[in-house]
Amino acid sequence: MSGTAPPSLVQIGAQPREPRPEWLRIKLSTPRRYHEVKELVDRLSLNTVCQEARCPNIYECWGEHGTATFMILGEICTRRCGFCSVTSGRPAPGVDVEEPAHVGEAVATMGLDHAVITSVDRDDLPDGGARHFSEVIRAIHSASPACAVEVLTPDFRGVHDALDIVLGARPEVFSHNMETVPSMYRKARPGSRYDRSLDLLAQAASRRDDGAYRGVVKTGIMLGLGETGTEVEQTLEDIRGAGVEVMTLGQYMQPTRQHLPVDRWVHPDEFESYREFALGLGFKHCESGPLVRSSYHAHEHVASIESPAPI
Repeated sequence: MSGTAPPSLVQIGAQPREPRPEWLRIKLSTPRRYHEVKELVDRLSLNTVCQEARCPNIYECWGEHGTATFMILGEICTRRCGFCSVTSGRPAPGVDVEEPAHVGEAVATMGLDHAVITSVDRDDLPDGGARHFSEVIRAIHSASPACAVEVLTPDFRGVHDALDIVLGARPEVFSHNMETVPSMYRKARPGSRYDRSLDLLAQAASRRDDGAYRGVVKTGIMLGLGETGTEVEQTLEDIRGAGVEVMTLGQYMQPTRQHLPVDRWVHPDEFESYREFALGLGFKHCESGPLVRSSYHAHEHVASIESPAPI
């Protein structure tokens, strides 16, 4: 991208953290089911975004609901986003050919009705990992025919046909996170582009409208990185204009001191105002709150709107 390089994350992260407000404090609990999910994930050598992204909801999802968001294509990301705790670097060549079967087995063992699959960015692969996504989707459908599959994909760097490869495997939900407002991209997502992410969602929505894809299109953004209320509303308008049906908004929380600092803690009332604004734009569902993450209660996001046509 043009212009001066963003300041180093170490310099940014050196600022002191503000204490979290009461509404962001969670009760830690590790019931038996939490340990069962962890043992299954470890046994099958699977990665989860729950662990890699230090999700605050891991104890609820693993412990109370027995669900996890699986992260495929390894644990090394080829990009270095300022908000993300996933390790950046050069991944080992190729992909784990046994991973689709292992994810399918895990979903079947856990008895999931709704499985969420995401990944690191793999800009080193010719298709950005699209074919591997399709194989994982098919493995889950084969092992658990009644399970709905939600994929949360990278932007594939605009690779031609990557989206069609993923949608060709017929996931019930296609999701790609916009993450933040345009003005924050250079700082928060230096390897990504706002227009490219928005276009990917628009293409998925276009295929849905044309009947080539019969699923739901979804995205999410974080608040508290430095955006203004006007920017949030404009971003919501852009996303709805692209044809997205389901929207999530959550609070950004700094994973470590080496990551971007929290600009402010967004009050639950403000999150509610954005939810009402989004619904007024025509989104079929909007989940908005401090602890909301794109895969948090994902099955409820889709169940709350008209079910997609049978595939």
